[in-house]
Amino acid sequence: MKRESSKKSSTPADDASPLEIFGDGACSGNPGPGGFGAILRYNGHEKEIRGGQPHTTNNRMELTAVIEALRLITRPCRITVTTDSQYLVKGMTEWIKGWQRKGWQNSKKEPVLNRDLWEELLKLSSQHTITWQWIRGHNGHAENERCDQLARQAIMEIVM
Repeated sequence: MKRESSKKSSTPADDASPLEIFGDGACSGNPGPGGFGAILRYNGHEKEIRGGQPHTTNNRMELTAVIEALRLITRPCRITVTTDSQYLVKGMTEWIKGWQRKGWQNSKKEPVLNRDLWEELLKLSSQHTITWQWIRGHNGHAENERCDQLARQAIMEIVM
């Protein structure tokens, strides 16, 4: 996977203001070349990251955006994750405990898709206190629009 970012950023302690993560994924075809973009914001400072894969799905890129952002955080903190992916939000707030309890099977008794990413997201998020927030995509939300641009830029870098 191609990922662009600079050095690891330090983050707030649990008693400080929450760190904000905005993330989005995109795919040209589904599956097809995909990209993700994320913004990390804390105390007036922002960091943007982007990356992609030549053959993936939109849902994988939605999860990857947040995973890659969480990998940059160096100590436990409070985080608000904002995304336009109901799959991501419902997965982390409603479905994941049931999947684990059922041996990573969904309600149809089929293997959970993207299990590798869900397990990584669960591991990374366990260090933090996270609020998962869904917003409607492509609806004028500035950070969501910017993350979408970053994801599409990553796709263009892959297909060129």
